[in-house]
Amino acid sequence: MPEHTPSTGMPRKLAAIFSTDVVGYSRLMGDDEEATIRTLTAYRAVISSLIHHHRGRVVDSPGDNLLAEFASVVDAVRCAVEIQHALKVRNDELPEHRQMRFRIGINLGDVIVEGERLYGDGVNIAARLESLAIPGGICISGAVYEQVKSKPALNYEDLGAQSVKNIAEPVRVYRVGMENSASQNAKVKVQKSKVGEPKLPSRSPARWWIATGALLIAAIVVAIRHLSFPTPTPQPLASSPQVAPAALPLPDKPSLVVLPFVNMSKDPDQEYFSDGLTDVLTGDLSRISSLFVIARNSAFTYKGKAVNMQDIRKELGVRYVLEGSVQKAGEQVRIVTQLIDTTTDSHLWSERYDRPLKDIFALQDEIVQKIVTTLKLQLTLEEQGVIVRKHTNNVEAYDTFLRGTEYHWRFTKEGNAQARQLFEKAIALDSQYAEAYTFLGWTYFAKWLWHWSADPQTLEHALALAQQALALDDSLPWAHSLLSWVYGEKHQSDQAIAEGERAIVLDPNNADSYTYLAQELSLAGSPEEALQMMERAIRLNPHYPFWYLFELGMAYNLTGRYAEAIATLKECVSRSPNNMDAYNNLAISYWSQWLSQQSPAAQTLEPALAAAQRALPLNDSYHWNHIVLGYISLSINSGMSKPWQRWSGAWPLHRPKRGPTQL
Repeated sequence: MPEHTPSTGMPRKLAAIFSTDVVGYSRLMGDDEEATIRTLTAYRAVISSLIHHHRGRVVDSPGDNLLAEFASVVDAVRCAVEIQHALKVRNDELPEHRQMRFRIGINLGDVIVEGERLYGDGVNIAARLESLAIPGGICISGAVYEQVKSKPALNYEDLGAQSVKNIAEPVRVYRVGMENSASQNAKVKVQKSKVGEPKLPSRSPARWWIATGALLIAAIVVAIRHLSFPTPTPQPLASSPQVAPAALPLPDKPSLVVLPFVNMSKDPDQEYFSDGLTDVLTGDLSRISSLFVIARNSAFTYKGKAVNMQDIRKELGVRYVLEGSVQKAGEQVRIVTQLIDTTTDSHLWSERYDRPLKDIFALQDEIVQKIVTTLKLQLTLEEQGVIVRKHTNNVEAYDTFLRGTEYHWRFTKEGNAQARQLFEKAIALDSQYAEAYTFLGWTYFAKWLWHWSADPQTLEHALALAQQALALDDSLPWAHSLLSWVYGEKHQSDQAIAEGERAIVLDPNNADSYTYLAQELSLAGSPEEALQMMERAIRLNPHYPFWYLFELGMAYNLTGRYAEAIATLKECVSRSPNNMDAYNNLAISYWSQWLSQQSPAAQTLEPALAAAQRALPLNDSYHWNHIVLGYISLSINSGMSKPWQRWSGAWPLHRPKRGPTQL
């Protein structure tokens, strides 16, 4: 029963709040109002019926929005999953441009009850979670996740703590993956790609050709579409057992992690400044070759958490931790920082800096110099120049740039657009700001990579901006990495590798640069070198993102280490259940293992078929899905007793498309 608060007498209660809206509703209405209203009415009936079936109540449904409440978060999540599957089936019957996709957010929180209406942050957070969901997807808060993580048979992707509009504290967000639920239907049903999710489409793999040639490939595509191969029920892909990781050893040189600085300002919107300062210090220290520095991605997994120095040492394998806080008020800034030895849990030094904001650049250099002196690091002449180098002389441009990076790391189309505008503003304030040109280039690369723009010149814009950044400052590793990726996508392998190597020389601790170079080396026919790059990347970034596993799996496959490729790619699809390319390369790895007859377990192609069948529903129009499934189906149906006599050559493993936003 709702409780009355002593101060207002208004009833409150704890409830699971469900919020949903239509993606692109204005466009649909602009195209055809009557058809949109008919579709919305029909879909809303489906949603309301399922909410009622799962013991929920529709609270309100203005326009294209719908708000509901549930007494149980498990019921709310199960209902949301069923709704998305039901609407997916209906959308498959409509032309692409008329499909209506909903986003759903679910929060568990305290709400104010007024008649049939609900109010309060509990409702507001659900609406913000909805806005973070992909079209056809579901996002839940950390409070919901804690209640459902062991109940519905679903996958959950941790998106970290997200700052959302009008909510004081960051909200822990999880994306719900519905693969397990979908696979229970046990049918090989063709579904269209989930629009809006940045899956990682592959570039045309021209560097390896299947020995049987293009005619056989064409025949496979025709066969898959017109012949009746047996299609066993897709088998679930078992995950590798989780084993507690061993403590990482300390490197043979001073090692450090910069933990996210705490925002001590009263305004939560100042979070960008504390995160930005963390990034700047990490970047500057990372360029010192005599120091081992953990990647930003791993450091930020500890954001907002109480940390134990012994745990940091074991999990990251570092001896030193730099941590601190930032308080920015008007034209003044206070930074408190301390350097801790994790082996003794003792403070090597701590300092409080109260400075005018205009002195922020000198202050950052002072902190870096203090670490260099304390740890007795030896610097090259080039590294000495990096430490005293100013990013910009314009404080407003710097502040605008930091705001842009905060949007940049959100990994969304909307965030990318906001970041682009802020980087452009930073350049308008300082036309010599090389780093702003670099990150502006990355926003164009992301637009092209994930098809967020139909402009065929988008990649050329990224190239021009990278070149402009390097014309202003040739020592920027991120600019060289961007240029490496652009050259790679243009199939200019030698230039891509050269720029990737230059990025690593300039920043020997940038884990992502090693991963980018690993991909180019794999595709250039040097997978053994790629494995060395991936080993280095994973050590620098122990809490690495899922796409590291894709690159590692591809390198294992190309070196003939199929069992390791399979184990790695299984972990990849476990962490990214909608990663179409990973399923295809997992299928290819199983097929290659079977073909090589490396082990008795490779005698069956059922795991390969299961993986290929998981890829196909994610995008039925993607030709490589049919090619991979075709080869495996032909292998099963050919009755070959000695498959190596019929097949030869290397598989064209898939190159995923990624930008810097998945770090």
